[in-house]
This record gives sequence, structure tokens and C-alpha cells, in this order.
Amino acid sequence: MTRHAARAPFDAARPAGPASAHPGRPGPAAVDPGLLEVVRRSVLAEAGPVTELRVASAVRESGRLLGAAGSLAAMDRINAELNGLGPLQPLALDPSVTDIFVNAPDSVWLDRGAGPEPVEVSFDGEAALRALAVRLIAAGGRRLDDSSPCVDVKIAPGYRIHAVLPPVSSSGTLLSIRIGRRRSFTLGELQSDGCVHPAVAVVLRRIIDTRLGFLVSGATGAGKTTLLATLLGLCQPCERLVLIEDAAELEPNHPHVLTLEARHANAEGAGSIDLQELVRQALRMSPGRLIVGECRGLEVRELLMALNTGHSGGGGTIHANSAADVPARLAALGVLAGMSIEAVALQASSALDVVIHVDRDAGGRRVSGIGVVGLRDGRLAVVTALAVGPAPPSAPDGPSPAGGQVSMGPAWPELADRLGLDPGFPEGRAPWPR
Repeated sequence: MTRHAARAPFDAARPAGPASAHPGRPGPAAVDPGLLEVVRRSVLAEAGPVTELRVASAVRESGRLLGAAGSLAAMDRINAELNGLGPLQPLALDPSVTDIFVNAPDSVWLDRGAGPEPVEVSFDGEAALRALAVRLIAAGGRRLDDSSPCVDVKIAPGYRIHAVLPPVSSSGTLLSIRIGRRRSFTLGELQSDGCVHPAVAVVLRRIIDTRLGFLVSGATGAGKTTLLATLLGLCQPCERLVLIEDAAELEPNHPHVLTLEARHANAEGAGSIDLQELVRQALRMSPGRLIVGECRGLEVRELLMALNTGHSGGGGTIHANSAADVPARLAALGVLAGMSIEAVALQASSALDVVIHVDRDAGGRRVSGIGVVGLRDGRLAVVTALAVGPAPPSAPDGPSPAGGQVSMGPAWPELADRLGLDPGFPEGRAPWPR
């Protein structure tokens, strides 16, 4: 499946191979380590922020004859070492890269939508890798050391950093970086890139227009947050969106958005504000739509209760293998929050209307189905309304396919009626509202 690499909505699959550095500049390996150390010491010897001007002056004063290209490469590398991702910085400049994984100093992988692939980037050793991990975690206001060997933070450029130190990691320092692209995509863009079937796009618009409660389900990295941001961009401009996230990633194209972000405890173990508390606070802010970026803990109880008190059209994302597995996931989270399975079923069946599932396969990320939430024989269930098969392969230089074959499930007539769509759609009749 081809993609528009410049936009990379759910993904932007590119030919496998080593990632390149900044266009027109040599990669990090082109910089002499001795020069790197000399300039780094010179810059850090002075107080104040590390600016490009200070780095350029230090490179010039080093006395090395580098030429224009060599000086630019040195500046890039040193800026990355002091302010950015170090040797990983050139990888983050590729707009198609969504994740970077460091398993060892000489084992660096990235994900551009087609799964992890190795790249020819390495660290000088375990000490250099650990130093970068510690600095990145510190930039997010947390501490990474033997007393806190596993830390997850978000830092200013939109990177979500997860680091693990030995002995928790038996192989050395592990570093995972999720790159948040500060760009929301329209439903039309996702459709043209083959991520959303045209028939499904019509249904998604109607789900938002009719203010159904919804969850976007899928595995890690499947594109749940991307799709959720797109759906929120379909809301009416007059609606007030209150977003609740563990780490702020949602940036919908909407004029009235408020974001509440959880806060972790400090080094003394105090000062934390969890999602559960943020949901309570959001209810006092007159939300037009209440959105929890990811339901994964006790906040599921507060969200279900909120959606049952007149706050229609809300939702969020949830990890699940399929739409049919969402009830089991909700039940597990509800039990952790002190709810009985029966209470979870009653609350969820009233609060939620549909589950939109996102899959990731060899062809990329795509919306693979929509299910209807309800009680079946007294138990919470998600019954398939629409299912989308894998898209057929396209020519290397041809347009992206519009998606695979859409089939209607047993819950389609019920969903079509609620959305005001012709029940014969998508089998050939007009997809527009009745």
C-alpha cells in the first residue's frame, strides 16, 4: 500500500534502508569525535542557553579547517548532543518516522509505518546511551537512576520518551521514543491515503454529527490517537472539547479545545494528579464533548459515569485486540476501579454507542471495522456493523487504494437507523442520510 510520504497520516511507508540525515548535510558519522568533544567542552564552559551562534563560534575557534559542509555537520551534531536526541536526531527529522527504538549502543531501529527496521546509527558505548537517556528524562522533569530505573516522560519538541536501566533491562539501557507530529489530518486525507474506506468515512462523519458515544480501539501504534484527532476535527466549531490525557498528544483541528494533562509525582512521591481526578475537574468546565485520550486505569469509571449524565458525544481510545474484545477490556478496568462486571456492563451499554477499531498489518494502518455496543443476553457485547478487509496491492507508482471490501455485520441495520443512513449502503445504494 502506498502512502503520501510528506503527510504520513497513519503511516508513510517508505522503502526500507538506512535513514538519512538532514537533507544537504552530512550525517553524524562525518563529525570527528575529537572535534565534537572540544566544542562541547567549550560551549558548556559558559553559562546560559546553548544557542546555534555559540556552537558556531566554538566550531570556528577550534581551529579545525572543516569547510562549509563540515561546519554545518558539526553544528548539527553538537546541537543534537546538547539540546536534541544526540545521534538519533537525524532520524527524527524524517517526517515518516513515528518511533525510534534503541536496544543497545549498536542496535537502533525505527518505525515508518511498515514495522521496525534497523538503521545504521550507533552510540559510542553504553555510557553515551545512558547519558542521553538520563538527559532526555531530566528534560521532562523526572529522574532516571538506580532508584527510578523505568521512566516515561514527554518533552517539549513533542517526543514521548521511555527509558529502562539495568538491572531491570538485562542487556543495558533501553530507549523508546514516540514522535508526535504536530499535525492533524482531515478525514479526506486519511481516505485518500487508504487508511479509511470511503464508505467508512461517511459512517464516521455521521457518528460525530449524531453525537454517539464512541471508543477507538486498537493495538499500540495502530493509529488510535491520529484517528481520534481527526474525528474531533469533525465536531462543530461551537462545541467545547475538553481533552484529558496522560501525556498531551491530541491536537485536533478545532477552534475550542482545552487539554488537561496528568502530572506524575515528584522525587518525594508527592504532587501527582491522575486522570481520574482530571475527569472530575473536567465535568466542572461545561464540556461540550469529554474525551479521555486513553482509557487504561481507574478513570474508566469516571468516564462512563460522566457519559451517563448528559455528556453525549464523548469517548476516547482503548487498547484491545479487536472491537469484540473491548467489553472484556472495560470489565477488567472497571473491576480495578471497584466496579462489578454487571455495573460495568450497564454503565458502558448506556454511555457508549460504537467502537471503531484500527488495525495495523503489512499494508499499513487502517480502520478495519465498526461495532455497536449493547447488552446481549445480559452481557456487554460489541456486535459488528461494518468490517473492512485488507486493501488490494497497488502499483508502485500508482494511487493508494481506497481500502478493501466492506461487508455488513448483524448490527448494521441498527447502526444505519441511528445514523439516518440507507440500510442498503454500502452495498450499492446512496450512502447519504435519508
